[in-house]
Amino acid sequence: MSVNINLAVLIDGDNIPSANVKEMMEEIAKYGNPTIKRIYGDWTRPGLNKWKNLLLENAITPVQQYGYTTGKNATDSAMIIDAMDILYSDKVNGFCLVSSDSDFTRLATRLREAGTQVIGIGEKKTPNPFIVACDKFIYIEILKKQTEDKADSKVSPEPTVDKITEKEISLIRTTINDLSDDDGWAFLGDVGSLIQKKRPNFDSRNYGFEKLTPLIKSTGRFDIEQRETPKSRHKLIFVRNRKSR
Repeated sequence: MSVNINLAVLIDGDNIPSANVKEMMEEIAKYGNPTIKRIYGDWTRPGLNKWKNLLLENAITPVQQYGYTTGKNATDSAMIIDAMDILYSDKVNGFCLVSSDSDFTRLATRLREAGTQVIGIGEKKTPNPFIVACDKFIYIEILKKQTEDKADSKVSPEPTVDKITEKEISLIRTTINDLSDDDGWAFLGDVGSLIQKKRPNFDSRNYGFEKLTPLIKSTGRFDIEQRETPKSRHKLIFVRNRKSR
C-alpha cells in the first residue's frame, strides 16, 4: 500500500483499549494519509472517559451512538453505515478498521470487493475470519511491545514474542517455491508481499524481528543473497530454500 493514498480510520471505541492510540496512528501513517479519523461509541458511558483527551491530541472525531437496545451493538451499525458512505464518496483509497470484533468481517470483505485496501488493527483475541478479510492485520500487542522496548532500552528482559514454528517456516518455503526462478531464487520483496496475501496477520514483529530478512536468517533454513543492480544504489535481497543435507 502506498503511503500517498488517503485512508479512513474508523475505530470501535467499545472494543479497543485507549492505551497506545498514539502508536496506532503512527503505524497507520506508514500505509497512507489518515484524512478521516472517527471513533464510535456511547460517550455517555464512563468506560469511554479515557479516550476523551486522546481524541483531541490525535485529531480523532468522536461519533455518538446510543445503545438503543440491550444486547445489540449500535456502534457496529454506525461504523458500517459510515464506512459505506465514505466508500461511495470516493474521498479515500483505503480503510483502517480498528476493532477486535468479528462483526466487521463482512464490512472488510465488501470494501475489498470495491477495490479499496483494508488494514485491520486489533488485539490477538480477534477472530480469524475478520483477520483474513483484511489485506493486512496488525496486533495492538506488538505496538505496545515496541513502546515498552523504547521506554526500557537500557536493560530489558527477553521479549515476550511468538516462537517461529514449522507452520511459519513452511509458509515461507512454499511462498519461495511459488516465486522462484529456475535456480530456486526469489526476490525477497515479492516473497513478503505474497506471504501477506496468504496470511494477513503475518508480521515479523510478532516473532521479535523488525524486518523479514533477520527473521528468515534466524531459522537457518534459507540461503540469502544480496545483488547489486545497475539502476539502483540499493542492493536487492534474494532468498532460496536451503537444500537439506
